[in-house]
Amino acid sequence: MLTSKAKYALRAMTELATLAAERDWRQPVFISEIAERQNIPRRFLENILLELRKHGLVVSHRGKHGGYALAREPARISFADVIRAMDGPLAFTPCTSRTRYHPCDDCVSEAKCRLRLALMQAREAAAEILERTSLADAAATGADAPI
Repeated sequence: MLTSKAKYALRAMTELATLAAERDWRQPVFISEIAERQNIPRRFLENILLELRKHGLVVSHRGKHGGYALAREPARISFADVIRAMDGPLAFTPCTSRTRYHPCDDCVSEAKCRLRLALMQAREAAAEILERTSLADAAATGADAPI
């Protein structure tokens, strides 16, 4: 299950992508505008945007016309990128992770594990969908309501 942090991050990023469709995607947006449009607590959003900046998904601009903007075009940022930045690997177990693989602590034999194959298939299916779904795709769905 996604954490609230990851869900809010996806909402904030799709909001930036939606606004980017109306103007230059590099143009910063005030935190207060994102928070209001997506009904996200401002303090929580500030922390999320700092984390997204640390992972290179957004850039911040200081000053009177400052705020946050996407670090690259919306079509080049996937849902998987955002979820990994907030929650870590997409895998259900460490032994099925592509990006942070390590054997499970309580596993006797990975080769004989009865869970691993199904969990790997589930991870692959979910990752395939999340990797191919971009912020531009989400913004193009059109609804003005929060996702």
